Amino acid sequence: MAVQGSQRRLLGSLNSTPTAIPQLGLAANQTGARCLEVSISDGLFLSLGLVSLVENALVVATIAKNRNLHSPMYCFICCLALSDLLVSGSNVLETAVILLLEAGALVARAAVLQQLDNVIDMITCSSMLSSLCFLGAIAVDRYISIFYALRYHSIVTLPRARRAVAAIWVASVVFSTLFIAYYDHVAVLLCLVVFFLAMLVLMAVLYVHMLARACQHAQGIARLHKRQRPVHQGFGLKGAVTLTILLGIFFLCWGPFFLHLTLIVLCPEHPTCGCIFKNFNLFLALIICNAIIDPLIYAFHSQELRRTLKEVLTCSW
Repeated sequence: MAVQGSQRRLLGSLNSTPTAIPQLGLAANQTGARCLEVSISDGLFLSLGLVSLVENALVVATIAKNRNLHSPMYCFICCLALSDLLVSGSNVLETAVILLLEAGALVARAAVLQQLDNVIDMITCSSMLSSLCFLGAIAVDRYISIFYALRYHSIVTLPRARRAVAAIWVASVVFSTLFIAYYDHVAVLLCLVVFFLAMLVLMAVLYVHMLARACQHAQGIARLHKRQRPVHQGFGLKGAVTLTILLGIFFLCWGPFFLHLTLIVLCPEHPTCGCIFKNFNLFLALIICNAIIDPLIYAFHSQELRRTLKEVLTCSW
C-alpha cells in the first residue's frame, strides 16, 4: 500500500493512471485530449465505508438476534450483508492507513505495507465476488419460492443453504487469491467480466420471469373481480418500476468497475480508455455505495427485521 495519493486504493494494481486531480474537471491525457475526471477524496471513501460498515453490521446483528430470521432466505441476506461489511471494512482500513502514512503518524517498512496491501486486496476481492454470488443466490431463492411454492421448504433447506454459503465463500477466497496473484493476465480479467455478465443475466432472467408470473396472478384476480385492465396494468407498472430500480442499481454500481476491467483487456493504451481509467476510484466508490443500498433493498423491507433492529438499537438483548 505505497502512498501514491488517492489513486492507489483497493485493487489499485489494476490502475496505472496518475494521481487524481483534487476536483471534478477536465484533465489532459497523454495525447493532449481532455478527460472528464471525478476525484474521490480519502475523506469521502472513509465516510462511505463507515456508513456501510455500520449499516451492514446492524443487519448481521439483527438476523443473528432473532431466531425467526434463521431461515435460508435470511441466511443469504445475512451473508450478503457480511460480504458488504468486509468490502467496507477493508476500505476503511486501507483509507485509515493511507491517511496515517500521509500525516506521518504511521511509519512502516515497504515490505510490511506490501503484505498489508495484498491482504486487504484479497479480502476486498473475495468479499466482492461473494457479494455478487449472494445477490444471485437471493434471486434463485426468491424464484424457487414463487415457482415451487409448495415444495420450497423441501428444496431450500437450512442445511443446503449453509452448504451453498460455504461453497460460495471457499470459491470466492480461491478465485480472489488467483486474481491477486495473476491480475496482469488477460484470462483472469476476462473470467471476472464473464462472471459479472453471468450474474447480471441470471438476475435479469429470474426477476423478469417472476414479474411475468406476478402479473399473470394479478390478471387472474382482476378477471375474478371483473376489473381486469386497471388492476393488471397498475400492478405491472409497479412491478416493472421495482425491477428496473433493482437491476438498474446493480448495473450502475457494478458495471463501471467491470467496464474498467474490460477496457484493460481491449484497449489498455488507447487515449479514450485512458480517460476512463482515470476514474477508477469513482468505480470503487460506486461499489461501496451498492453496499449501502443492498440492506435497503433486501433486508429493511421486512417488518420482522425492522422490529428486531429497533431492539438491537435500544440494546434490548
